[in-house]
Amino acid sequence: MRIFMTGATGFIGPALIRHLKAHGHEIVGLARSRQSAEALQAMGVRSLIGSLTDLDVLRRGAGESDGVIHLAYTFSPGELGRGRLLSAVLGGWPGAIVSRMMKAITATNDAATNAMAEVLSGSGRPLISAFATMGLAGPSGERAERAATERDKPNLQSPGYVRAVSEGLMHRWAERGVRTSIVRLAPAVHGKGDMGLIPQLSQAARKHGEVIFVGDGANCWSGLHIDDAVTLFRLVLEKGQPGGIYHGVGDAGCGYREIAEIMGRRLSLPVRSGSQADSNRQFKFIAPFVSTDNPVESILTQEQLGWRPVGPTLREDLLGPDYFR
Repeated sequence: MRIFMTGATGFIGPALIRHLKAHGHEIVGLARSRQSAEALQAMGVRSLIGSLTDLDVLRRGAGESDGVIHLAYTFSPGELGRGRLLSAVLGGWPGAIVSRMMKAITATNDAATNAMAEVLSGSGRPLISAFATMGLAGPSGERAERAATERDKPNLQSPGYVRAVSEGLMHRWAERGVRTSIVRLAPAVHGKGDMGLIPQLSQAARKHGEVIFVGDGANCWSGLHIDDAVTLFRLVLEKGQPGGIYHGVGDAGCGYREIAEIMGRRLSLPVRSGSQADSNRQFKFIAPFVSTDNPVESILTQEQLGWRPVGPTLREDLLGPDYFR
């Protein structure tokens, strides 16, 4: 199959490109810069220059493909477009700017999904989009009663809801002849070259000279090794059902306090319990996730796709050589 991929030069993208090519698929990647295009060329991949706001480029990439894997998502105010940005900043009471900004971010990313889905409509071709299991969690600091499953719907009170709200859009396109699939990824997709939450947290810890967890730090973060992640995306591409929801969770993960303690040892920094206000000061916009409890299972995904996670666990990876250098 010829696959158009957004997010092709992130953490998951290059590993997925190598995996798909090894299984006979051809990739065309969205490249936001000449440097990204050169990186794709080095992997033997043709690129289309553009961003998630270049809707004509997205339509072209999807239209010329046998399917789309949509990994990219933008939180950058600079990519919202002048009209949406001004509306968010100047469109009402100053205290509601954050809420308006979140709506503008959702609208910008949904427009990208719609552009690609429009040209796939009625064709039965796949559109696979990455989401986060964090969208199923309760409010920061609240403990989950059980592990979330593929049948659970996003939680309006979750810190991850800004992304999860767009799952509904995928279901609507499934009704219009697009083989949409939702892949919900664990908070920590880990492995060599990780660019996600844990590297961001360790960078903040270095800056502030300490590692903190919130309260007792017993909230759970599940994990998924990068090798298992790319296998999952391929199986969804080849076997996924229209409107399917799949969980990218390979292990039960760690309590956040354990993650913080490993980080402290590896960075030679003190570790302590802090308040949510402490977390806000150190971690800024990712602070709500630090105290989020997100136990998740992937039993249905494994049964439906024949997928079996075999990579190192999150704990094993954090204790290995590829983190906290």
